[in-house]
Amino acid sequence: MPRDSAAAAGVLLLAVLPWHAVGQSVGVGEGLEPQQREAAGLAGTDQPSGLAILAAVEEAVVGAVAQAEASVVSIGRVAAEDAELARRDGMPLFGMPQLGSQVPDPMDPDYVFNEYGTGVVISESGLVLTNYHVVRQDARHYLTTARRKRFLARIKAADPRYDLAVLEAVEPPVRADDFTPIKFGDASQLRKGQFVIALGNPYAIARDGQASATWGIVANLQRKAPPGPERLETGQLAKDTLHHFGTLIQTDARLNLGTSGGALINLQGEMIGLTTSLAAVSGYEQAAGYAIPVDETFKRIVARLCEGMPAEYGLLGIYPANLEPRELAAGLRGVRVNGVWSGGPADAAGVRDGDLIVTVAGEPVYDADGLMLRVGRLAPGSTTTVEVVHADGRRVELRVKLAKFAVRGEAIETAPRPAWRGLLVDYATAVLGGPRLFGGPPPLHAPVAVSAVEPDSPAWQAGLRPGTMISHVFDTRIEEPQAFYQQVSGREGVVRLKLVEADGTRRVVDLPPD
Repeated sequence: MPRDSAAAAGVLLLAVLPWHAVGQSVGVGEGLEPQQREAAGLAGTDQPSGLAILAAVEEAVVGAVAQAEASVVSIGRVAAEDAELARRDGMPLFGMPQLGSQVPDPMDPDYVFNEYGTGVVISESGLVLTNYHVVRQDARHYLTTARRKRFLARIKAADPRYDLAVLEAVEPPVRADDFTPIKFGDASQLRKGQFVIALGNPYAIARDGQASATWGIVANLQRKAPPGPERLETGQLAKDTLHHFGTLIQTDARLNLGTSGGALINLQGEMIGLTTSLAAVSGYEQAAGYAIPVDETFKRIVARLCEGMPAEYGLLGIYPANLEPRELAAGLRGVRVNGVWSGGPADAAGVRDGDLIVTVAGEPVYDADGLMLRVGRLAPGSTTTVEVVHADGRRVELRVKLAKFAVRGEAIETAPRPAWRGLLVDYATAVLGGPRLFGGPPPLHAPVAVSAVEPDSPAWQAGLRPGTMISHVFDTRIEEPQAFYQQVSGREGVVRLKLVEADGTRRVVDLPPD
């Protein structure tokens, strides 16, 4: 690079890089010609050369990659029947190893996977985070670490709404130094223009566990994934994930096929995003990459997945609608309530059809997507505030205890759910929710409903079925699933339940022990 070009580039980089990334041992502008120093506003100062600055920047990038790359693994996916066939083909025959195996073994370091992705280590015990769309329940998954060691993994939990999944290495046994967890940063502090580095497994070239690196800047924040191809019964495009409402980091770092589930890191080597192809448009070359931001919602969901449980999302229980152009032109801001779920959280709090919602948890909302995102980030059972303007112009702040959103798509969980006398319960909104062909969901007569019943169990014999709502245990009203399990836990005799069917029919059952 010519001297003047290097100097100019160094001055430009100084304008956008933090001082700790450049280092303290050099001063800005050393080696510049007098006219260049004057143009850069550095006349009369003792500052470093552009080449020294570029070298310091290079060192910062190299250091960040070195810190994080050991925490990035390649993921290979093989159909379960093919993996089993390879295993059987390599088994000893009459006590003697077979020679000339016809089926390649995915555990072989030279095996080339046709289906692949990337993952990030989040626990020394062998837990690896990736995208939901990278894993498949009917497949076997293989992790290859930076130490070139390959593991068979199982899906510990996977959540379709946040497009996250956690894999767990199971074979061979994990040793203490096999997995190096990555350090999480804070994506809420990101700004446009910040330098970021992506580590991944493009085109399966990093199948030996040696992650490939690419870098760029944060191009934009809070981007929306494009609507999916499916349409709801209402005729609207499906928004299957929370990212369709505007969560994603956009970067110009090149993210090729296979980098889904990789790490987007800052210059300190901290992961501030999980790269994803969710926003890619099929059939088009993408000049932009996207990543799921590492924020408080992200960390809450990852914590649940690590426990083997799917994530949960808050639900307000309304049908939101954007304001009309004439209302916006008149200066109105907020989201119109175009219907309230009877018996849902908003209904119980006093939100009415036609109200204008202007804030949620003290933050303004401007459109339906923003409202869905704000509420969806909160946990079921949490209490938040909603500021509304009633039709008569009164502005009031209401406290709402959120219910649970019914996730579209198949969540995967491995943690045993607490069953009581053959009965599983959940929020009624999650059991009875979801899009319907005609009209909205049925009225909620109680916040908790039966989600599953084991055949021939005491609950089944008493006539309880999925969708039956439970209003009371004895005379105690039940407001959430956890409260139900607390009320019935440890009881040995007959327990009286007050039930409500979808049509409003009420009955009482005395449920005997197993």
